[in-house]
Amino acid sequence: MNELDLDIQKMIFEFIGGLGIFLFGIKYMGDGLQNSAGDRLRDILDRFTSNPFMGVLAGIIVTILIQSSSGTTVLTVGLVNAGFMTLRQAIGVIMGANIGTTVTAFIIGIEIKEYALPILAVGALLLFFFNSKKVKYIGQVFFGFGALFYGLDLMGSGMKPLRSLEAFQQLTVDMSNNPLLGVVIGTLFTVIVQSSSATIGILQELYSQGAVQLDAALPVLFGDNIGTTITAVLAAIGASVAARRAALTHVIFNLLGTAVFLILLLPFTAYVEYLATTFDLNEKMQIAFAHGSFNFANTAIQFPFIAFLAYLVTKLVPGDDVEIEYKAKHLDPIFLEKSPAVALGQAKLEVLRMADYAKKGLHETFTFLDTKNKKNADKAAQYEEAINNLDQRITEYLVQLSSYTLSTHDSEQHSILMDSVRDIERIGDHMENIVELVEYQMTHKVDLTDTAIRDLNEMFELTMSTIDEAFHAMDENDKEKARKVVDMENAIDKMERTLRKQHILRLNEGKCSGASGIVFVDIISNLERIGDHAVNIAEYVLGEEE
Repeated sequence: MNELDLDIQKMIFEFIGGLGIFLFGIKYMGDGLQNSAGDRLRDILDRFTSNPFMGVLAGIIVTILIQSSSGTTVLTVGLVNAGFMTLRQAIGVIMGANIGTTVTAFIIGIEIKEYALPILAVGALLLFFFNSKKVKYIGQVFFGFGALFYGLDLMGSGMKPLRSLEAFQQLTVDMSNNPLLGVVIGTLFTVIVQSSSATIGILQELYSQGAVQLDAALPVLFGDNIGTTITAVLAAIGASVAARRAALTHVIFNLLGTAVFLILLLPFTAYVEYLATTFDLNEKMQIAFAHGSFNFANTAIQFPFIAFLAYLVTKLVPGDDVEIEYKAKHLDPIFLEKSPAVALGQAKLEVLRMADYAKKGLHETFTFLDTKNKKNADKAAQYEEAINNLDQRITEYLVQLSSYTLSTHDSEQHSILMDSVRDIERIGDHMENIVELVEYQMTHKVDLTDTAIRDLNEMFELTMSTIDEAFHAMDENDKEKARKVVDMENAIDKMERTLRKQHILRLNEGKCSGASGIVFVDIISNLERIGDHAVNIAEYVLGEEE
């Protein structure tokens, strides 16, 4: 192998290794920041997006915290999907995410590559020698930060020989002459790498080495911004209407921005050169300022047209917005003071919504057992999350309501609702357990016998009928239906004991394996417990009778 081959090998290895370390660094740093913030990220997006302007600010903050505009977009898609956020608010967040992602380029612009290894060492020290979770998260941030710069340094070393390659020189000349080529290269590279921060980091490195001229670098920068939308597009494939709309908004936003800036390429290049000379910026900072200016100006230009963008994507992606609405629909605080009796009625409507989610979630769970389709598991998980959220909101509302004067009948209803909410939430937990058992079955390739599947279906049908009857009894305050639930639950208990015995017989005869037994017995056990929660609801309705 001659020296040139060795150089090419070294160049490729340093580049791909450096890229790997850079991507790991940015992800690890983002995870550390995200863990430090805890659940506050979702709260920031949920609470501070009352209007599109606040949405932009929330998008900037969250993206700085998780170091990924794609991550913010995916979070936003989830919130729109869950009915926590309107499409117009989401567009604001997506615009903010594009501004927030430029912070990484500014960080790279600060020349601290020489300190990458000491920063890594500090991170490792915090990670391995301290037990405090908070300190470990800070260690993650430091370690990721150091890895980001170390990876960038390695990539820079790998790319140095590029300048002397004739083909690369020709490519940069072509990009200067044809900006569209630069846009295509930037887009494709970001699609491959799945991180605009990485591709912009590479661009900063090439520009600082003099391998690329500014007029060739800027179109690549625009292309990087188009390429970053691919993550949201991939996340939206097969997802809800809301998810597809949010992803399409991200694509349209960056495509329009690129189109505008390609037309204004000459004045924009002159503007970046002016910044460079006025503020004595190094080459990496010039690209960082160009990136920041592009996204900031793009947001400023398109912000007044948020309503139009929302209208456009709604027309391009037709369909209903929200499939599962997490937010409470009936819990208006005004009723608490004005009419506690009406507030109680509103709370009951919300509990019935929660009960309906439990039924639908359980149906998705058993469809998952039957078809092994991941979509059903995801839907069941969404219902479970919605149940948990409603549990919290309804309980808070009912606790507030208890401080107001209620009639004897209303007080009884209040107690029934308080207790029922807890039981419905537990039904959601058992639903989640069954999904995990089916996932275990798939992962470990556990086969259930036809008899076992038939038995599960029969028990599931009985369990579904029982909770259906229990919810109707609660809705109509029907004692007759409640008594029927008690009988049905006794039948569930009896069936669970019978099926357990039959399973032991199959096991002894060698018709089924121990692993399939774990899955089968645990599923019927969860169904039996769902029956227990159904009978609890029925007994609240029966009251003193029992």
